Amino acid sequence: MISSRVAVAVHVLAYMAWKRSEAVTSERIAASVNTNPVVVRRIVGALRNAGMVTVQPGVGGGATLAREPRDITLLDVYRAVEDREELFSLHPQEPSHSCSIGGNIRDVLRPIFCSAHRAVEGVLAGVTIADVGRQVIERAGGECCGETLEMPEEQFAQADGVA
Repeated sequence: MISSRVAVAVHVLAYMAWKRSEAVTSERIAASVNTNPVVVRRIVGALRNAGMVTVQPGVGGGATLAREPRDITLLDVYRAVEDREELFSLHPQEPSHSCSIGGNIRDVLRPIFCSAHRAVEGVLAGVTIADVGRQVIERAGGECCGETLEMPEEQFAQADGVA
């Protein structure tokens, strides 16, 4: 199952893309996410390990995007923050083989779950942080966190260069 880590990580990256010209602290991001800065630091650490963000420690430090928002897909984010390979899990213990259902259920479910997993990955691969950022900016109506959203078009430009 996809945990809330993916949603938080996308939020973190969209916030960094919006604040592209400055390093942002985990405290500032946590205020936007409405969570503890420790949660944000864990997510940022996973994103750093995946090469999506860079971190500058110390006073005046913070995190910044290491890649363009249009070059980070939600599949990249999912793979960076989720521990599990599979979206769906089968039974934790082997079902009873003395039962017709129990003896065959895993073999029936496995290809269905694999197909669903591939479909989800396909959708996530087709959406970038730039796409999410554009949609957030549109929905926010020009204001976010008490600040005017003055986003240069290239900030959330599509891969083909069209805003």
